[in-house]
Amino acid sequence: MKQLRNFCIIAHIDHGKSTLADRLLELTGTVEKREMRAQHLDTMELEQERGITIKLQPVRMEWEYKNKKVASETSSKNYQLPTTNYQLNLIDTPGHADFSYEVSRSLKAVEGALLIIDATQGIEAQTLANVYAALDANLEIIPIVNKIDLPAADPEKIKTEIENVLSIPREEVIEISAKDGTNCEKVLDAIVERIPAPRNLENAEGAKALIFDSIFDPYRGVVIYVRNFAGKIRKGEKLKLLRADAEFEALEVGCLKPKYSPTGEIAAGEIGYIVTGLKSVRDARVGETVWKKAKQSAVGSRQSADFEIKKKLSANCELRTANSPTPLPGYQKVSPFVFAGIFANDADDYPELRDALEKLSLNDASLSFEPERSTALGFGFRVGFLGLLHLEIIQERLEREYDLDLIVTAPSVKYEMILGDGKIQPLANPSELPEIFAELREPWVRLEIVTPKEFLGGILELATKRRGIQKNLSFLDPTRALVEYEIPLASIVTDFYDKLKNVSSGYASMSYEFLEFRAGELVRLDVLVGGEKIDALSFVVHRSEARSVGLNLVKKLKDIIPRANFVIPIQAAIGATIIARETLSAFRKDVTAKLYGGDVTRKNKLLKKQKAGKKRMKQFGKVALPQEAFLAVLKRD
Repeated sequence: MKQLRNFCIIAHIDHGKSTLADRLLELTGTVEKREMRAQHLDTMELEQERGITIKLQPVRMEWEYKNKKVASETSSKNYQLPTTNYQLNLIDTPGHADFSYEVSRSLKAVEGALLIIDATQGIEAQTLANVYAALDANLEIIPIVNKIDLPAADPEKIKTEIENVLSIPREEVIEISAKDGTNCEKVLDAIVERIPAPRNLENAEGAKALIFDSIFDPYRGVVIYVRNFAGKIRKGEKLKLLRADAEFEALEVGCLKPKYSPTGEIAAGEIGYIVTGLKSVRDARVGETVWKKAKQSAVGSRQSADFEIKKKLSANCELRTANSPTPLPGYQKVSPFVFAGIFANDADDYPELRDALEKLSLNDASLSFEPERSTALGFGFRVGFLGLLHLEIIQERLEREYDLDLIVTAPSVKYEMILGDGKIQPLANPSELPEIFAELREPWVRLEIVTPKEFLGGILELATKRRGIQKNLSFLDPTRALVEYEIPLASIVTDFYDKLKNVSSGYASMSYEFLEFRAGELVRLDVLVGGEKIDALSFVVHRSEARSVGLNLVKKLKDIIPRANFVIPIQAAIGATIIARETLSAFRKDVTAKLYGGDVTRKNKLLKKQKAGKKRMKQFGKVALPQEAFLAVLKRD
């Protein structure tokens, strides 16, 4: 275990994590040059297209470390550096705030972290969030300034930032260019020298491993990615999931290089995979403990009677401990921030949608869903997400990987409703809000924004408009500021990030964490199309914003909803009070075109007949709502 190192890469989005991982794979010879491609560890098609990491990805590398300290003590010029082969287990993590749960899972499985900071951008909001998470996990942090090859790079300025903000000495910072490979060998040497070796927690309870990720293979069943903390896990052994109380046989064990590479066993401290053969996607949850029972030794028969009794009592105690071992500390259950309804366009696809969500929830522990029925859209699911990007990724994966045609409703956040008897009830679907309740509480978050100082005024105005309360304003350096706000989550989960990028010309970054639920003057805004309430378009809004939001929404719906042969009123209402209305005019056929003269009564007769037909059609006509109608709620301004 002395020649073993486990580490992950953490950074703000687009600071070069995946590029550095590519260089490490090349330098260690894990992937041959002819097989190398950009973002090699990003295996999903969506990751390649968007240029972002969505799923964490483990990989094992071998590095021959040359001990330069020994060489410095030797005066001989012809002295060859002694080399030691080290096993390096890397976990590449996402950088976007919506996938911070993937980062937190990686931190529990390693002893160190590479902190990547862009030499042109400096410390950003998600950089700070990742550093705090790594410090909470007691990890050794190796700071790295990347992209020093760019003309706008200023490594010395970034080192000063790191020293002032993160309290890390500038001498520990490594300057690299992951794109052209400059100083990447120094990163590998620093991993060996600074990150501690893992410890073996082996005791009488047997081998234990923590599941930090899992995937579903249609041919081999559930494949789990584990960090082994104690003992050895070998192929063919009987294993048990302690919390699920499910037993299985290890059909195959090994490591990822980055493809599956069977090794026969996973030793203590190592990171690898286990093919379980389990068919139920609910069994192998992330944070579960994989356990192998320790071997029991037989008690000798030549001992005295008293000693035999004591031995039996001790053996019974050990047997009870061995049969009911203590699980490893798992992961804190993640709470979704954003909820949206997902419905199949074709009602017959409902079973396929359910199966697809079950399989995705195995790979994504932060995804939660429950059945939902809408009067307008039929049967579907209320799905919880960590943010809007998370929602987009899940929607695209459902449509691409499972060939589903979907309708996704406007996202909302989770509220707390206080009933008349004082009982607190969670509310994820605004359409379920009753007419009478004692109080409605909304989630508030602590928001951190890092921005160049020239954009500070516009950002402060934007946050204040969204009901934000400014708590702190500090400067990271003479040109960049850190702003802290307390703000309702509902104000930032829709289009706040886009507005922030517009106001700051793309330079500002943000991160947020949940604070508490607070009471507010909140009302449910309903949308009526053709006199029929569309429950999937209902959402909760602050009373002070209700009228402006309602006016803006009905105007957008008027442009989106296709015209029909009858008049369609589009209304926004709070309870029974209509606060905004737009009318979508009907198609008009010129029924008098065939007339070439004669008395005016002939013309009036045809128009009267057309009017009666439109009235009858209005009673029975159905309005078809396109997907764009539900997305219109996203853009409030």
